[in-house]
Amino acid sequence: MKIKSFLICTAIAGLAFFAASCNNGSKSSFDYDPDAQLVYIGEDIAVAQTQYGKVKGYIMRDVYTFLGIPYGASTEGKNRFMPPQPPEPWDGVLPTVYFGACAPQAPGNWQSTSYKTFQDEWNYAYMSEDCLKLNVWTPAIDKAKRPVIVWIHGGGYSFGCSYEQKGYLGENFARRENSVFVSINHRLNCFGFTDFAAVGGEKYKHSGNVGMLDCVAALQWVKDNIANFGGDPDNVTIIGQSGGGGKVCILASMPSAKGLISKVVPLSGSATSAGDQAYAEALGAEILKAAGLKPGEIDKLQEMPWEEYYELAYSVSRNFRPEGMNARGAFSPVADDIDIPKGTFFTLDRDDLPDVAMLLCTTTNEFTSDRDDPSKELLTKAEIVDMLKANFGDNAEAVYDEYDKLFPGNSPYGIYTIVNTPRTSVLNTANAKLHQKSPVYLAWYNWYPPMFDGRYRSFHNIDISFWFYNTDVMLSHSGGGKVPRALSAKMADALHAFMLTGNPNTGKKDGLPQWPQYTQEGCETMILNNTCVVKNNPDTRARELMGSNVPSLLPAPTPAPAK
Repeated sequence: MKIKSFLICTAIAGLAFFAASCNNGSKSSFDYDPDAQLVYIGEDIAVAQTQYGKVKGYIMRDVYTFLGIPYGASTEGKNRFMPPQPPEPWDGVLPTVYFGACAPQAPGNWQSTSYKTFQDEWNYAYMSEDCLKLNVWTPAIDKAKRPVIVWIHGGGYSFGCSYEQKGYLGENFARRENSVFVSINHRLNCFGFTDFAAVGGEKYKHSGNVGMLDCVAALQWVKDNIANFGGDPDNVTIIGQSGGGGKVCILASMPSAKGLISKVVPLSGSATSAGDQAYAEALGAEILKAAGLKPGEIDKLQEMPWEEYYELAYSVSRNFRPEGMNARGAFSPVADDIDIPKGTFFTLDRDDLPDVAMLLCTTTNEFTSDRDDPSKELLTKAEIVDMLKANFGDNAEAVYDEYDKLFPGNSPYGIYTIVNTPRTSVLNTANAKLHQKSPVYLAWYNWYPPMFDGRYRSFHNIDISFWFYNTDVMLSHSGGGKVPRALSAKMADALHAFMLTGNPNTGKKDGLPQWPQYTQEGCETMILNNTCVVKNNPDTRARELMGSNVPSLLPAPTPAPAK
């Protein structure tokens, strides 16, 4: 695929102006006057001091909004593959009124005829190596020391940005929970994670992890500056979904992040280790070779246009499978024992690593869906069980029945999608985290939006807008209205409580039920739905029946031709 400089024409010019907010989970009433002026911007409005200079945003529905604040210098040229550098200080007041550039990456192929495009409404404006920017939403510019939440986007380690979905916006959460909301962009893919340490020497020893070092730099910016935005620099929760969930687990395992984070929330993605150093270094050496350069000429890679380097790196990685090496995830964080430790995260006996409370959540139907194919709803239980026998043999029907009992009311294909989303990975992370002293909490999201005749189910990333009280913003995920808003209010309140104390219990009568800490023996799980319940060992028997044949993704069943 040829990568060129481009501008994706999306309807995000007014992205920051989409949000609607409600003051509780049941009424569609505003905690601001919708008939008054809603946006304020001017010379002396929404001005805050940072260590590099003053920034000026705007006030949107009583929330101070700052978009595209520099936390690092451009990563192009001599800064490519290097740890992030501080931005140049500026004189006067810098306007920060729109999102910064996305990190370089392959453009998405979003088609107007695609239900996936409808579902997620991906938004990308422009790409540049000058991408180390962050966004801040805060109720006030004062010294109130509100808890801070930092959102780190998903997309594996290769794609994404801080504003790719409307559900990522921080206005509603900041207002409802009286918190400071931050989101960041950082380097990705071959710009964030090409390891040239073996061929570039001391100068390039961090090159395999600069994307994660960007995240640390953003957290350091929060530590140094967020008090000027009404936040508490000593109470910072990091949260990420999918690849972002992996990133926050890695940050919670990096020595350089100790003291910068207080709690961690991985959603539908987590990590207990980083990539193989030998493979990453060998791939870096192969890229240098493919460029026709010797080790002493490695700096020339910093001079290539980013599009050319991207093409070069991926043309090499696609076919690079050295024998005897773990080729899991080219261009991902590297366990180098410098920036990221080797071994299993959270189990290492080291005083220099963070030990913070963790709240994990996955959805029941992450990746398997018949949203676009209603014919799969015609599949019978017998047909689904027959499909499951390829993995589970004589236990196939018992596996089906366990999930059918746990989540009644699903069609046979609906049960198939749940079986295809086992919690093995998240439980491995939770169990590893138990080696540390800080508490662990576990949730399982099972709310189905009433669209596509119920075939949407609890798909990957649906819960984000619920945690951030954005169900009336991300309408293509929730459908909108008081029903999803009520669940969202409970989830946002629990997240805020966790930010405050490391415990998600709010004590509210209309909130979530009492949420116990996770233990390996009890597997205590908060199941999130219109009626939220805690269940002990909800799927333990099902996973026992699966044995070692737990699927990563089962093949999609095909309905038999109609007779």
